[in-house]
Amino acid sequence: MRKAKSDERTLWREAMRDVEPLHGKEAPATALPEDAPTPTLPRKRVKTEARGVASVVKAERAPGGIDRRTAQRLKRGQMPIEARLDLHGMTQAEAHEALSRFVTKSHGAGLRAVIVITGKSGVLHGAVPRWLAEGDNRARILGVSRAQAQHGGAGALYLLLRRQR
Repeated sequence: MRKAKSDERTLWREAMRDVEPLHGKEAPATALPEDAPTPTLPRKRVKTEARGVASVVKAERAPGGIDRRTAQRLKRGQMPIEARLDLHGMTQAEAHEALSRFVTKSHGAGLRAVIVITGKSGVLHGAVPRWLAEGDNRARILGVSRAQAQHGGAGALYLLLRRQR
């Protein structure tokens, strides 16, 4: 920690001038001592992707896999969304069943890009990426990415489904 500068001490005195102590508490110091370190907030790491969402199903380089340009278009929300599933208000069991049906039906219909809305927090937000990585779903999904803000941001996922052969 660094020492407080004179202008910071002046600012502190000005900020504390009208402060009254809580009942039964001591009055706050009106000035920072000369050798007092400057208070700093701890730095937080900024998460760029929701845990496990960035690449639940990794982009493959093998034939039939996802190419870099398609992966970028999916991540940027530039692929037309052909179907959507909103899981709000569902129990885990209902959501798991609905998700599996949705992925199966969308893949069977030949859809390519779909969106699943999980909500920004809660049990479903953490469970959906795990469910997408399970056997049957994984076989039908080529890529997963967090949605752009206009489509729900951290509360939604883009799914790129495999083409039917």
